[in-house]
Amino acid sequence: MNSDIVLWLVQDGITNGAIYGLLALGLLLVFAVTRIIFIPQGEFISYAALSLALLQAGKLPGTVYVLVGGGVLATVFDTVRALREKAFARLPRIFAFYLLLPLALATLAWWAAPRKLDLWLQVLVVLGLVVPLGPILYRVCYQPLANASVLVLFIISVAAHYVLTGLGLVFFGGDGLRSAPFSEAKFQWGVLNITAQSLWVVLASLVLMVALWAFFEHSIYGKALRATAVNRIGARLVGIPTDLAGSLSFLLAAFIGAVSGILISPITTIYYDTGFLIGLKGFVGAILGGMASYPLAVLGAVGVGLLESFSSFWASNMKEAIVFTSIIPVLVWRSLTSHQIEEEED
Repeated sequence: MNSDIVLWLVQDGITNGAIYGLLALGLLLVFAVTRIIFIPQGEFISYAALSLALLQAGKLPGTVYVLVGGGVLATVFDTVRALREKAFARLPRIFAFYLLLPLALATLAWWAAPRKLDLWLQVLVVLGLVVPLGPILYRVCYQPLANASVLVLFIISVAAHYVLTGLGLVFFGGDGLRSAPFSEAKFQWGVLNITAQSLWVVLASLVLMVALWAFFEHSIYGKALRATAVNRIGARLVGIPTDLAGSLSFLLAAFIGAVSGILISPITTIYYDTGFLIGLKGFVGAILGGMASYPLAVLGAVGVGLLESFSSFWASNMKEAIVFTSIIPVLVWRSLTSHQIEEEED
């Protein structure tokens, strides 16, 4: 170990930590608003990365089938509910959002796949395929049991993770894929050889974090999410629909996961189940940050990236174990210092 190796490891740790920071923000957002530990966020990473690689190869991504199938299920669920409540005015919106929009996006992907469009257009197509899966997943899996305990919601998350992973294996196969980088440029800074793709990762992560801050501070929907996170019952009493808050939080989490997948797909080979491990490291970062503060969650995630990087140098075979066991002291400390709080009853 010398100063040059330290700089290389820090560079790698910051790049990975930027991705983990984004995922930690998404996980913390969903948990604060809905009390759901969002395990399936990793699948959005895999779906986005694999979809982009397949589009670049001129093939139709299997995400279209998951999107349309999930949209059909959500349409059935919401239609039955609207008919039972005799809320017929909601039917056009239900069909437009859960049925027509997924079909339109699937048609766009089917048209774009063989044409090998410009990279940025392919990124937009991938976002269009993956991001709507967030609200659809919330409607199908979580909304019917939104008032259940945290443990029940956690079990649902585990089940959703296995279902999405299985669908990923069916539609993407077991082979790993990697997309083309946004830029082939490289920069020499002292002993560091910095690729343009790593700069894209860090800069895009910073821009997205700033955009999320602006959204929560200056938009009515962001303030509604913050209010729901602080007090769900109080938010409902002042007219904030909790179903809308949950759906919006899942939309943002899906967007964060999709962007993360797009950013890392040129850096590493992605398999159908790769996203789970990456998302889990974002969860570790959120735990290290206390699951209460967005800045601390980002700092915790960067710490996870640095710890993983240095662990890969000292004990590469044990780096995953080192990363995941790092939360044990934090959990022990929190269990000894925090006061027990009764779970809020709805």
